[in-house]
Order: sequence, then C-alpha cells, then structure tokens
Amino acid sequence: MGIVVEFNPDLALRDISEFKAGRRKIQECIPENLEEGGIYDFLKKDQRNYWLFGEIPLIETRGNSILSRPKASIIILEATHFLENGEMYTKGKYKVIKVLGEDIYFEYLDPIRKRDF
Repeated sequence: MGIVVEFNPDLALRDISEFKAGRRKIQECIPENLEEGGIYDFLKKDQRNYWLFGEIPLIETRGNSILSRPKASIIILEATHFLENGEMYTKGKYKVIKVLGEDIYFEYLDPIRKRDF
C-alpha cells in the first residue's frame, strides 16, 4: 500500500461564485478582492505538497484540469495535512505578492525579472 501525495507547482482555487452558490467553502475559492500583501487561507482536498521557497502562481480551476492563466503571484506561508470524516485535506495560508493582469509574469516557475540569462 502506498501513500498518495500530489505535488502542485501552483495553487488552484475556485471562483468565488462557487462559495456564493453554497458549493464550496470560502477557503477553496479565490477572494473577491485579492490584494497585494494580503494573507489568505486556502483549503484543498487530498494530501498536497507545495513549494515554500519562493513565488508560485495562484490560478483558478474549474475542475478536471481546466485552469486559468495566473491570477496572482503568491508565497505559501504554511501548509498542513489533516483528516476530516476519513478524508484527507490540505489547508494553509498564502501571501499575495503581486496581482497579475495580462502581462506575462512567470517563465516556468520564476518571475521573469529574476532570470540571470
């Protein structure tokens, strides 16, 4: 028997309309007014590992690997795995470094301005 763990290079959350419709918890959704410097809670089903040593993209998911372009650059501050009613979850906090628009900000996982060559 193995341990099922997912490694995520980004944080994929749902649109806030999922919370407003009662289908998701607020921590599973991108906040309506995402602010640079803001610290927010997140919640994901299953055991997930995130990169903690730098910026990663915050993206919107509609499920089934339907993903948006990055909405923000964030840093994961903490991530904790826990069981609830026999199901595994990952919860944590993230800090918004930059809210993104149409300009390209990431090249692979690095913010563009951090490349040396």
